[in-house]
Amino acid sequence: MTTAAADPLYPTPDPDPFFAPPSDLDGMAPGDVVRTRHINTGPYIGTEGWQVAFRSTNSGGNPILAVTTVLLPMGAKNPPLVSYQALINSLGTKCNPSRSLFNGELQDSAGAMLPIIRGWAVSLPDYLGPNVAYGAAKLSGMVTLDSVRAVQRAEEIGLADSPVAIAGYSGGGMAAAWAAALQPTYAPELNLAAVVAGGIPADLEQMARGLGFEPHPGFGLAFAAAMGLEREYPDRLPVSAQLNHTGLWFRDFTQNECRRFLLFHGALRSAEQFAASKSLMDSAEAKDVLHENSLRRFSGTPTAPMYLWHGVYDTLTPFDSVKEVADRYCQDGTPLTFVSYDIAEHMTTAVVGFPDAWNYIESRFRNEPVPVHC
Repeated sequence: MTTAAADPLYPTPDPDPFFAPPSDLDGMAPGDVVRTRHINTGPYIGTEGWQVAFRSTNSGGNPILAVTTVLLPMGAKNPPLVSYQALINSLGTKCNPSRSLFNGELQDSAGAMLPIIRGWAVSLPDYLGPNVAYGAAKLSGMVTLDSVRAVQRAEEIGLADSPVAIAGYSGGGMAAAWAAALQPTYAPELNLAAVVAGGIPADLEQMARGLGFEPHPGFGLAFAAAMGLEREYPDRLPVSAQLNHTGLWFRDFTQNECRRFLLFHGALRSAEQFAASKSLMDSAEAKDVLHENSLRRFSGTPTAPMYLWHGVYDTLTPFDSVKEVADRYCQDGTPLTFVSYDIAEHMTTAVVGFPDAWNYIESRFRNEPVPVHC
């Protein structure tokens, strides 16, 4: 049954009480540990696992409970820590790494194991928050930073003094890059050895306008991002109020679903089929939300060593917006390496670029001189 058109549709909450916020969350500081638990790491042989629930902040500045999952090489003492922002791109709580690492929904779970192979610990935060607000980039950056704080503060995990790097690609790259940009003001006490990010959606308005109203193979993810942003900004981005009956049906149909489901069922659909009105993109408030979550529009400058990579002909995430961000960072003094590839297919660039990104992190963990290649 379709719910009221004007109301955002949130995911079904995870029934596990571990994910429930405590009554005193308001009195905690960002990154404070709420609870931890030791977990069975299942298919990730040779690892020890923990989950950490912690206090973070949403886009409105209000406290939220967030969770990260930590895998450590068995027997390792004080290993370096990589906060890996996985490809969530989803709307359901079952799609967050705390669940998708173990239920088959996390498509880059193999990539998440690469730090383990190098002897590092890896933390995979549910960086879209409890409402799985896909597209809310600023939120993702804050949750990512608070997840690092929380892992370091969880004494039983033993990573308080470990060097830290942040990594991600595509939606995960957006979270990683936003964490780097926010860190000097939101978490100035964190010492980040490196941030690596590729395939970054750096300008959400540009992407939305590029998608237009024509059928598109990636429409399912674009629609999910609109729903996620509405969840995070219910008063400022009333997407549901702009949907026709078919659009509301698809919203309800995808409410709790993950990336593959969204791509399959959204392929070659369009905003034209779902929109009752084309006026939303003309709203100044809607543009403000998109700008607020676009790295291209954020004036903050990272201070941590950064490695960015992107496909020049990427048909999903435009190159020019990322290049503009990289140029500004270089001008403002960020120790940046920016690498471009003459590749159009979005995920191919991830496969090509990650080996050098991991090597960049390893060099920073070894305290080697930081290269700058703008």
